[in-house]
Amino acid sequence: MPAGRPSWDAYFMAISRAVSTRSTCSRRSVGAVIVKGKRILATGYNGAPAHTRHCDHSGDGDLLNGHCLRSTHAEQNAIVQAAKYGIPIAGSTVYCTDRSCLTCAKLLINAGVEKIVFEHEYLDGPAMEMLAEAGITVERLHP
Repeated sequence: MPAGRPSWDAYFMAISRAVSTRSTCSRRSVGAVIVKGKRILATGYNGAPAHTRHCDHSGDGDLLNGHCLRSTHAEQNAIVQAAKYGIPIAGSTVYCTDRSCLTCAKLLINAGVEKIVFEHEYLDGPAMEMLAEAGITVERLHP
């Protein structure tokens, strides 16, 4: 490999970081890229649903127990984008800037994703337990 050329994991993680810049959430920007056979199938970033106002976290706006009520997670949006355009994602790998929460983990399992590569920790023990139980490979790519 020529000097300076990124690995495939680093390449797709860099793309997930770029996708995260489209986030409409003021608390955290997360990006996800679904890949199969070294080809991008779908992308997603976190934020409010299409055609609705962006998240507002000033004061207590749009928050309940510290969680955003408006934001759809990056992995969820990537899955929805693939479904919307009829792109099968079974057998794919998801590159995400942050480790998946329990809800995203369940959706990724049911969508047939085989591997998740993430960069930043998101502490959700039950998500990791469920992914392990389902046989999903989860790897952290350190920045």
